[in-house]
Amino acid sequence: MLTMRKIYWPSINILGPGSLKEAASEIKKMNLGRALIVTDKVLCENGVVEKVLQELKNENLDYVLYNDVNQNPTTKNVNDGLDIYKKNNCNYIISIGGGSPQDTAKAIGILVTNGGNIVDYEGIFKSKNKSVPIVAINTTAGTASEVTINYVITDENRKIKMVMVDPNSLATIAVNDPELMLKKPASLTAATGMDALTHAIEAYVTKGSYELSDTLALEAIKLIGESLEEAVKTGDSLEARSKMAWGSYIAGLSFSNCGLGIVHSLAHQLGSEYDIPHGVANAILLADVMEYNLDSNYKKFADIARVLGRDVENKCLEKAALESVLAVRELSEKVNIPKLNETKFRIEDVEKLSKQAHEDVCAGGNPKDASIQDIVDIYTRVYSR
Repeated sequence: MLTMRKIYWPSINILGPGSLKEAASEIKKMNLGRALIVTDKVLCENGVVEKVLQELKNENLDYVLYNDVNQNPTTKNVNDGLDIYKKNNCNYIISIGGGSPQDTAKAIGILVTNGGNIVDYEGIFKSKNKSVPIVAINTTAGTASEVTINYVITDENRKIKMVMVDPNSLATIAVNDPELMLKKPASLTAATGMDALTHAIEAYVTKGSYELSDTLALEAIKLIGESLEEAVKTGDSLEARSKMAWGSYIAGLSFSNCGLGIVHSLAHQLGSEYDIPHGVANAILLADVMEYNLDSNYKKFADIARVLGRDVENKCLEKAALESVLAVRELSEKVNIPKLNETKFRIEDVEKLSKQAHEDVCAGGNPKDASIQDIVDIYTRVYSR
């Protein structure tokens, strides 16, 4: 029976080629005043930010620029951006980028309207007031932070990633223009694409999944499975980029409304401890965590295998489910995801990381309740591959 659900996503969603121009027109209608633009130096250097700024100039929109966000955004990034926002009497935020600028923008927006320190908001539903308006212009098919109620900020002092789940951080306008994603480096495309796939797979099997989240997640898995390899190998394929943008977007809508699992719990520790990019960390861990979770719901994992193009028709449910793991392993290899033992990961840190992962907000959504020892075993198994 259908149960009552509260569903969160941005008020306005603009998708597809040409979305950037439409977004600038939409911002003009809002008549908000001066924007703080939150982005990073790489996007400034490769010309993506300039494309956005030109559209803002065409509409005579006023803004100031903060472009110093790290690949794993920190409390310092949030505080620096907040200081610029206040000193320049800004009224709203435009975020340009993948998950790092998007998450930083959300954190700044929450602090503007709620005060305090960003560490005060770690956890679930901690703020009282809605953020200032945020126009989230996404430039990678990956995190889907532009459409979710989640954001992650690294606490440099504790060396942990703080996960915030907060409807008050939701963007007002989400923009996904695949033309901004063309010619992105293959390694970045692969990492962010596998991040999106992780979102979709974890959303499909999480304890909190339901009718709408399942529909969105399964379609996202299919789209990403069909287009990621081409997007990585043919960076200027607008068709592949469009399918990836759509897949990432609907995966975000799904997990934002049902939760994730321990792929993210384990990946957050790799990001905070070693500054491994979030998408890379998820990609490295995904197949092994799927294998650990298989017996929680063989049917759902068999569904995943089917939409990823595996032949499961004449297989028993258990073997069909295992095909999902094999499909993800093969896709990871095709898009050149590194091994854990090729990163800065230190096996001697495994006990500490496992304890932190066990306490991570995402762990509660995993389809199986993982013990600290289970997490130690997963890290160790992945490291030995």
